[in-house]
Order: sequence, then structure tokens, then C-alpha cells
Amino acid sequence: MTSGPDWSLRLARPEDAEAFHTVEEDAARLLADEPSLAGLPIPPSNSADEYRAMIAQRHCLTAVSGDEVIGFAATRRHGRELHLHELSVATAFQRKRIGATLLNALKIDGRNAGVRAITLHTFRDVPWNAPFYSRHGFEIIKDLDAYPRLAAGQDAAVEFGLPRDRRCAMICFLD
Repeated sequence: MTSGPDWSLRLARPEDAEAFHTVEEDAARLLADEPSLAGLPIPPSNSADEYRAMIAQRHCLTAVSGDEVIGFAATRRHGRELHLHELSVATAFQRKRIGATLLNALKIDGRNAGVRAITLHTFRDVPWNAPFYSRHGFEIIKDLDAYPRLAAGQDAAVEFGLPRDRRCAMICFLD
């Protein structure tokens, strides 16, 4: 278990699913308040049922302070890759390196499980999106033809109403 002065990480449990949804809703207010995203639709939060399905794969992590869920990394395994569907930290606990610690722990878990890479979709230019992930070893995928699953995710975001040039798929190789 990894921790800070007032929080710790652990493997996610099914009963965390409701709190994951609540934390994501709280953190999503930052996107809604981001001036550069004004007028763009904000993707809906995952449901507790969706989170329970991810947690069942045993590659999701939870940050807790006492008994309170304050952050999480929710993934799904695709072959030898983990796809990070959501990394969220409650606004009251942000800027304490919880997100960075979740990412580092996810990399350790992935390596231990034989995962070769972690993938994700995010905004290219929002500071706590692609620039944050870049600082943690993720690279923007330039040739999505080589990653059909990620290309389909990009297409779905565009269909939802997000501009293609504002979105990107990223990968962090663990090998």
C-alpha cells in the first residue's frame, strides 16, 4: 500500500463503485469550469455498475482517507494492455500527488500482471489531461491506424460532440 500523510492506496473493492461515481462527478466540475472547453459537451460519468464491472477485473485502485474514497484509477484490461477509463481525485484532495501516485501504482500493478502498456483518451491541451500524462511517461499516439480500439474510442468522442483536434489517445509502455 502506498500513502501520503493523510491518505493511502489499495486495490479497489466492489463497494467502492458508488464512491467512484461520486468522486468522478466532483472532479468533472473542473472540466465544466475550464474556459477553453466552454460550449463543449462534457462526457457523462461512468455509472456505479460500469465501475463494478471494471473493479471485477482486479486492476482498479482506490485512494482513501480514513474510510472515505477520495480518488481512483479505473481500468479495463484488453489483452496485454490496460485502458485507463478514468483517473479522478476529489477536488478537496487535489494537488497532493494522489493522481500521480495512482498512476505510478497502476504501472507497478500492470508490470506485475504482465501488461505491456497503459492506454487512455484525453484532451490534448487541458493542463491536467495530456500534459499531466506526458509528465508521467505517456506519449500521444500519432498513428491511430495501428490501434483500432483507440481509434474507435476517438471516433466515439467525436460522435459525442468533442472536436477531434482537441482529443488524443495516449500510451505508456511498461516493458
